[in-house]
Amino acid sequence: MSNSKKLIQAYLFETDLMHLLPLLPHIEAATHDFINTLGELPPEFDEDALYRYPVPMLTEDGSCSIVNELAPVPYDLAAIIHGRSAVNTRKLLLLHQLIARATEVLGADWLGVYQRRRKPDAADVLAKLAYRGRPSRAEFPITAEFAGGSTNSTVALTGKAKIIDDVEAYKLAGGGFYVCDEAVQSEACLPILWESGLVGIIDAEAAPKQFVTTERQATLVALALVTPSCLIPG
Repeated sequence: MSNSKKLIQAYLFETDLMHLLPLLPHIEAATHDFINTLGELPPEFDEDALYRYPVPMLTEDGSCSIVNELAPVPYDLAAIIHGRSAVNTRKLLLLHQLIARATEVLGADWLGVYQRRRKPDAADVLAKLAYRGRPSRAEFPITAEFAGGSTNSTVALTGKAKIIDDVEAYKLAGGGFYVCDEAVQSEACLPILWESGLVGIIDAEAAPKQFVTTERQATLVALALVTPSCLIPG
């Protein structure tokens, strides 16, 4: 068995996605496609747009986004990734290439990659590095309390993938779901794993129910396998 097949199998086992094992050839092909996406970087780009992006206002206690009301000041990644640098800029450009290609392949309404980062107060959070779709929350606390209402935080704590086919039914059954777009009815959240353990997550959302088919899940697995090399050092 090739090393790539072993890595895929190990990831599927660790993340509770063994039902995707029959799609191993699909995952391998998608992995190669994403790697090939990481080609020449554009000679010109908007550096400020890589580091700063709009975010919704939060409720007073910070537990929820206020849908359709943007904060007056964009979120600035520089504070949590130790500033702007040539290395950080290159990594962010690569992540944007990956997210653009994955959005094209999946057809998702929203797709983003978050990295586990430590804030100055020593709290671990998921910081959104790159995304496509509507403005959304920039940081998710990695705490049991916040996980009660957040798929992202839940996956960061458990290291297990979570697929939601019907958000409305999921919430009615008592599931916690963080709303940034009320139209979303499907979500797939996958961990990004590396030698040190969980280093981030990938989150995909779409308006139609039952959107995250096994084929789309397999494509997201490939994205999760390629992403670690593009994360910010430190």
